[in-house]
Amino acid sequence: MGNKRGILSFFQWVCRFNFGTFEREEFKKFLRMGLIFALIIGTYWTLRPLKDAIFIQLVGKYQLPMAKTISVIALFPLVMFYTRLLEKTSRERMFIILPTFYGLTIFCFSLIMLLMQGSVEQLAAQSFSMSLVTKGLGYFWYLFIESFGSLVVALFWAFAADTTEPTPAKRGFPLVVAIGQLGGIIFPYTIGGLPHRLGLSTDSLSIMCLGISTLLIIPLIRYFLTATPKDLLKAFHGKNEKSEESKQETGFLEGLRLLLKNRYLLGIFAANFIYEVVVTIFDFNFKLSASTEYTGVALSNYLSLYGSIVNVVSLSCLLLGISNITRFLGVGVALALMPIIVGGALVGFLSLDSLTFLFALMVGSKAINYALNGPALKQLYIPTTPDVKFKAQAWIETFGSRSSKQAGSIFNMSLAPLQKSLGQMAGKSQYLMLSGFICFPLLALWLFVAIFLGRSFRRAVHENKTIC
Repeated sequence: MGNKRGILSFFQWVCRFNFGTFEREEFKKFLRMGLIFALIIGTYWTLRPLKDAIFIQLVGKYQLPMAKTISVIALFPLVMFYTRLLEKTSRERMFIILPTFYGLTIFCFSLIMLLMQGSVEQLAAQSFSMSLVTKGLGYFWYLFIESFGSLVVALFWAFAADTTEPTPAKRGFPLVVAIGQLGGIIFPYTIGGLPHRLGLSTDSLSIMCLGISTLLIIPLIRYFLTATPKDLLKAFHGKNEKSEESKQETGFLEGLRLLLKNRYLLGIFAANFIYEVVVTIFDFNFKLSASTEYTGVALSNYLSLYGSIVNVVSLSCLLLGISNITRFLGVGVALALMPIIVGGALVGFLSLDSLTFLFALMVGSKAINYALNGPALKQLYIPTTPDVKFKAQAWIETFGSRSSKQAGSIFNMSLAPLQKSLGQMAGKSQYLMLSGFICFPLLALWLFVAIFLGRSFRRAVHENKTIC
């Protein structure tokens, strides 16, 4: 027992330099929360490369923008069902329902891929009807994984914001993200690249392992709620917040209504939207370049390695103290730095063209978002009501993220027609010129929105009021 206390005290001392000083039970709370997040992020960051690699193999790389576009429409009934569940079900039960659904469905996919995923030659030799089935499976797989990232990750952060007050969140959320990166480092490399290292021809083994990891979320949540003291599970409640008795039951469109009626939520939506539009353009070009050099499980392995390195860089940023920007300079400064950093990345994207550079560009863009922008954005939900935390956040992070990816994907669809009409080189040059013409004004708008969000958050916490 004494050894355990000593180890915990040592880690508290180490974390104090990057994240701040924690009370003992508070530190244990965020360690538990971080373990849950590590499992979720590890699973998601392994599914993401498999999502793209399998889709490219079953459907084709130039269909990626179409898949992202369709995902917005396909997610609508899922979010409707998700929001209905939030009205009728406790947050604890939601962490049973979602992992059970996704875990069992992932198991089914592992069996299907064992039969359907094959070599390029085998897929090319399929009959027309079988080819349609294969392409349909590729789209369904893609849309399913997109929904996992939207709903499960959003549910975790809504749960985290609803069990944490603003001051502990400043030091605790970056720690949770840092622990989460460990899952994002270990899972993609060990699980995502396993079939390639074993010489298998399908990704079925990786997918089966991910089904197990998804189901493990359930006992971890139950342990978190039973082991954490009740006084550390309090949410922020402003003095102007309505009591539970005065609230009326609302429909699934309540999240959208809250979003449209409040500038603060629209600002969060805009920050998410613009980042995703720009990075979707980066991501599409990266996947195109990668798929010309790798195929099948080799592509899965390469993209899984990319996922692990993103999290290595993100964790390194956190350990080097990037979260101190939020702690000492405030959420507003952290938010305002992002459009400036992404603007520099955009200049590089328009100037250089190679797989190695695109790999580094995507790693940097994703890592800085996870280490700096993500924790800052999550804190913005703290001075809000439970309806906003769970319902509006679901709309912002599901439809906001998907609609932004849809917007970026619609633009990406212009590459193939431009190259067809103007030629490979001239079409690509025109595409890049249009990218700069669209993205630079969006980044300027993002900077303005970030400043507004930072000021609104600081004022709400200072005055002890909920914003919406």
